[in-house]
Amino acid sequence: MIVETGILEQTIRNLTEHLLSRRCSAGHWRGHLSSSALSTATALFALALIDKTRYRSFTERGLDWLAANQNADGGWGDTVISGSNISTTMLCWAAFTVVEDQTSYRQTLVRVEKWLVNRAGSLRSAELAEAVTHKYGEDRTFSVPILTMCALAGRLGNKDTSWKLIKALAFEFAACPRWVLRFFRLSVVSYAFPALIAIGQVHYYHRKPRCPLKRLARHFTRRRTLKLLDEIQPSSGGFLEAAPLTSFVVMSLAAAGRMNRDVVSRGVEFLTNSVRDDGSWPIDTNLATWVTTLSVSALSRSDDFGVFLSRDDRVNIQRWLLGQQYRREHPYTAAAAGGWAWTDLPGGVPDADDTAGALIALSNLGLSGDDVTAAAEAGIKWLLGLQNKDGGIPTFCRGWMKLAFDQSAPDLTAHAVAAFDAWYERVNPKLQTRIDRAIKRALVYLSNEQREDGSWTPLWFGNESAPGQANPVYGTSRVLIGLSRLPDRKKGPIGRCVNDAVRWLISVQNPDGGWGGAKTVGSSIEETALAVDALAGVLQGEPVSNCSGREAYTDCGDIREAVMQGAAWLIDRTEQGRTWTAAPIGLYFAKLWYYEEIYPVIFALSALSAVHRLIKKGFPVNLRID
Repeated sequence: MIVETGILEQTIRNLTEHLLSRRCSAGHWRGHLSSSALSTATALFALALIDKTRYRSFTERGLDWLAANQNADGGWGDTVISGSNISTTMLCWAAFTVVEDQTSYRQTLVRVEKWLVNRAGSLRSAELAEAVTHKYGEDRTFSVPILTMCALAGRLGNKDTSWKLIKALAFEFAACPRWVLRFFRLSVVSYAFPALIAIGQVHYYHRKPRCPLKRLARHFTRRRTLKLLDEIQPSSGGFLEAAPLTSFVVMSLAAAGRMNRDVVSRGVEFLTNSVRDDGSWPIDTNLATWVTTLSVSALSRSDDFGVFLSRDDRVNIQRWLLGQQYRREHPYTAAAAGGWAWTDLPGGVPDADDTAGALIALSNLGLSGDDVTAAAEAGIKWLLGLQNKDGGIPTFCRGWMKLAFDQSAPDLTAHAVAAFDAWYERVNPKLQTRIDRAIKRALVYLSNEQREDGSWTPLWFGNESAPGQANPVYGTSRVLIGLSRLPDRKKGPIGRCVNDAVRWLISVQNPDGGWGGAKTVGSSIEETALAVDALAGVLQGEPVSNCSGREAYTDCGDIREAVMQGAAWLIDRTEQGRTWTAAPIGLYFAKLWYYEEIYPVIFALSALSAVHRLIKKGFPVNLRID
């Protein structure tokens, strides 16, 4: 059937009303992250190690939640709608050891052990350890914590057997002065300090190294590294505001005879404060800064932005955003001042995506002031200082581009480029010159990183059903959205890359009109909305009278048809903006899946608002729902 413009407008109104209703009392957004089986398993286990009697209600409710949310195949995924994986399933299996009488969980344990035998070959310690280690390869930042909890739970056999299967972490490196780490470009190590220190110490406690030098180094750095752990713990008690990381620290120190340290008690307080009413824990407390900047950008697509958010509303959001900017070197990561983190809580650390998002949101709020410009310039300088040798932008720090923390990513790079352009005309000439150089390098990076089929892959987002669990639809859409902000005079040779990306994005559209993470993957609201938003942005930059006349882009009739089919799918799937289901496309540290309940609302609103702008610009309406 033909969908009238009025239905599109009604859908936008419904989405807008819901998004505005999700603001907290302070005027910004906090969102709501999915509950996590992995977080729940590690948190309840850590609390049980501290005091099984005192925290019995936490462990019992957590185990009940895990039992109720076990997958049909017997394993657990990272979210309640994720497929089973070895790491989460092993941790959940270990968590059930905290209760002596396991009668009520007998069927749960029978099913999980059957799953583990099918996946690992048997329940023998060596085979289970090999299955976990194989998943993460050379990266020990998560395989070692998983195996450590399993060892503490007795799931890897006796003490002599279990600790031999776990590679020791060299926690003595945490005692090195920060300047040494920076000199050798090892600043990335700081993000792993809590796990490095705590898990390294529990391994040392249970199994001393044979090498005399290692043994001496670890013996003499125990107190110093524990003191460092105290110093870098945020006031909330939660390292990175993450239940798993905090839980690993708490359980490791408790099992290493360090239960009475303040860092443990503060970690326990964080865990008890962050549990949900149903007994589960999320992967992180919230993404308040991220969802606020995304919400502002989505609402700003409308000509009624000033109606949706009054001047007072926008002043409050701006004040809140400015308050989240780090004004001094970060005490945990030693990151320079000027960046933003994903959350407003003390456990966050500055990163590229949130800094770029905050800069764009501050621009979209449309409120001038010397303090805003100064904050923007500081944020831009922070991003410029992050740019890697290859011209790309990493998440947290410059480095060797071998680990997730310091790897350049196409979506982050394009987001930074968009942030640079948003403030270009308002910053000082010297900074403009630096921005020009940075954009040129970034465009070269994006050109080099584009895959042969025309797509780009992101770093912190994926799709469990896509090849390699990558999400080229997300990555390609984000790059196109970022590049659409650039004036043509700055795009240079990237125009051909845009053309290839557009053609690829159209080629992977599903027959139902939506998009999944890759070709033939089931459509989701988030991925469809991002693709529609990206393609609409390409059309928005084209003159209506001669849309297909420019060589840089593919035929605009094809783009327009793809956009309208995608918009129709969004209207239909959300029941005109009244219902929505989030998809687990987010990737946390160590590739842990999550979804954010507010993502589909934000992304759909942004995409459909972009389509509405096209219609007002003069593009013909042809929305169909089969």
